[in-house]
Amino acid sequence: MQKSIIGMAVTVLAIMSFVLSPTQSRAADAAFTFGLLMVGPANDHGWSQAHFEAGKEIEKQIAGTKMIYIDKVNPADRPGVTVPFLVDDLVSKGAKLIIGNSDDMTDGIREAAMLHPEIKFIHISGDDAKKAESPANLSNLMGRMEYAQMMAGFAAAMSSKTGKIGYLGPLINDETKRLAASCFLGARYAWTEVLKKDPAKLTFKVSWIGFWFNIPGVTSDPTQVAKNFFDSGADVVISGIDTTEALIVADQKKKEGADITAIPYDFQGACDTAPAACLGVPYFNWIPGYTHYIQAAIDQKWKKEWLWLGPEWKDMNNNMTSSIGFLNGKALSADAAKALATFVSGLGDGSITLFAGPLNFQDKSVFLKAGEKATDEQIWNLPQLLEGMEGASK
Repeated sequence: MQKSIIGMAVTVLAIMSFVLSPTQSRAADAAFTFGLLMVGPANDHGWSQAHFEAGKEIEKQIAGTKMIYIDKVNPADRPGVTVPFLVDDLVSKGAKLIIGNSDDMTDGIREAAMLHPEIKFIHISGDDAKKAESPANLSNLMGRMEYAQMMAGFAAAMSSKTGKIGYLGPLINDETKRLAASCFLGARYAWTEVLKKDPAKLTFKVSWIGFWFNIPGVTSDPTQVAKNFFDSGADVVISGIDTTEALIVADQKKKEGADITAIPYDFQGACDTAPAACLGVPYFNWIPGYTHYIQAAIDQKWKKEWLWLGPEWKDMNNNMTSSIGFLNGKALSADAAKALATFVSGLGDGSITLFAGPLNFQDKSVFLKAGEKATDEQIWNLPQLLEGMEGASK
C-alpha cells in the first residue's frame, strides 16, 4: 500500500472521535498491553479481521497480555489522521508494543518508532528491519502467501471450463505483483502439467482497483470489476483484495444458473460468506509471528528482525504453527482436491518449484534463465508481472 496516510493535522472534533472505549482504556492495567492498528474494519472477513482474531488469540495464549486496537486506519475513513498520532493514543493507554498491519503505514510506523524508542513496533509486510539505519525497536513480519496463492491459482485452473481466470487486484506494488504472479504460476502448472492443456488456451487477466478495499470515488468498484470478469467469459475469479465482493458476485451468478466460482483472500473464514461458490481460501495466520515478537518483548529478548514466515507443511492449517494456510471450499471437486493435495506435497518437499526458469517478465525480458531459481530477494521485489499475464505492471 504505497499511499502515505500522513496527512493534515486533525481537528479537535477528530481527536475526540478516536478516543478508545472504556473497555480498551482499562486495558492499560494489563501486565503487557499491545496495540493493533488495522487498515480496514475489524470485521472485514479479510485482512484486518485475520489480524484482529490473531490478537484475541494471543490474549488467550500468552498470560497477562491485553490487546487494544484502532481499525479503519486509512485516508478515506480517517482523513488527515497520522499514524504517529494514533500511536501516541495507544501509548497513552499503556501499549508497550504496537503492530501496524499495512504497508500503507510504512512512513508513519517508522516515524512513530523513532519518536518512541521505548516502545516495540511490528510493521506488517514492510522491510525496514533489513536496513541498518532503521530504528532498533522496529521489526517486520509477513507470511509467505506466495505458496498459498500458487494453490489458489492451481485450484482455479483445475476448476475452469473456459480457461479464463480473472484476478481482482488491489493496488500495484512489489507485494501485489508477486502474489498475482504466484497465482498465475499455480494456474499455469495445473493447466499444462496436470490437465495437459495448451498454455495458449489459458487466459489470466489482472484488474487493479487501486486500494485494498472499495473506497467510493477513489477506487474502481470491486463488485463491478468482478461482474465484468464473469461477463467477459471468466468462470473463476481469484481475489487479491481484503474483502469478499468477488465471492459474493460469483454466488449471485451461480444462483442464476452460471457455472462459475471464486476464491477469496486473507481470512480463514472467508468462504463462509458464500460457501457454494467458493473453491477455497488462501489465508494468513498471524498467531505464530505475533507470539514470537510479543513473547520476545515480554522476555526482554527483543531484536530487530525481518521475518517472512512460511507454512507448516505437515499441517498448514494448524493455527499454532503455520503462518499461512489454504482451506478447500465446498465448490472444489474431489478430483481437483486430490490434484491439489499432490501439488501441495510437491511444493512442500521442493520437487515443485514455480519461480524457476525459463521465466520471462511481461515485457519479454528474461527474469530467470533455464535452470535458475529465484532468490527470496528477487521474489520479494518482483518488478513486473510475468509473460502470459494480462494487466498493468505499474
